Amino acid sequence: MNGRAFIKMHGLGNDFVVIDARQEPFNPTEKQSRLIADRRFGIGCDQFIIIEPAVHQDADIFMRIRNADGGEVGACGNATRCIASLIMQETARDHVTIETLAGLLHARQSHKNLVTVDMGPARLEWQEIPLAEERDTLNIGIKLPPLKNPVGVNMGNPHAVFFVEDAEAIELDALGPRLEHHPLFPERANIGVATLIGKNHLRLRVFERGVGITSACGTGACAAAVAAARRGLTDREVQVDLDGGSLHINWLDSGQVLMTGPVSIAFRGEIAPELLNES
Repeated sequence: MNGRAFIKMHGLGNDFVVIDARQEPFNPTEKQSRLIADRRFGIGCDQFIIIEPAVHQDADIFMRIRNADGGEVGACGNATRCIASLIMQETARDHVTIETLAGLLHARQSHKNLVTVDMGPARLEWQEIPLAEERDTLNIGIKLPPLKNPVGVNMGNPHAVFFVEDAEAIELDALGPRLEHHPLFPERANIGVATLIGKNHLRLRVFERGVGITSACGTGACAAAVAAARRGLTDREVQVDLDGGSLHINWLDSGQVLMTGPVSIAFRGEIAPELLNES
């Protein structure tokens, strides 16, 4: 097998290896994906993104997302901004439509290097998160001290958002894996810990399912903003500070969630054939 050209991109440090497979299909196994994502033996990334031809007639491309553990997921907000930026540069347009397993996502150039993505509606019913049994998603009720009673939100992937006095003090690396695999989350869950640090201003840390703690999580920021507004802690438009920087989130009255943030290209290269060899 020959090597494949790739682009290394990130949104606030949430980093991606991007492969364009529109002309030449590329379908890595979970083992290959894990190796490519490995920061010591591969290239290193939180998610592995494959650009494919669109299936839906209204989409520009299809974006396939693999987590660092090789598993496929439906949505990634930071990756959507990155891929949208690439396609807008390619087409010389200021708006594109990205198809994902979670549906169609519309993106537009904001200003400078900022991209705004309509992440679709926040899904709030227990079946939509999904939960294993009927619960009030505003007060799910589970706890793992010091974390308790999260808000459930689905932003194309399931999130449990815990509000705490000091997000920095939470041992998320220890608590995240246990909560990710809680029996109440049949598809596992992304675990967020959020603190209100000012008017309409949140501090957020996220343990992403299949990845671990990331420097930024776009869908997590959307979920935290929705959860905070539902709890009456903020208005519907907030700034969310993550380890890698800030995102602007606006939960519209229509239910759609708009996310605005920066994108960056780190470097371009070629995946060595050895990394694609199953032997």
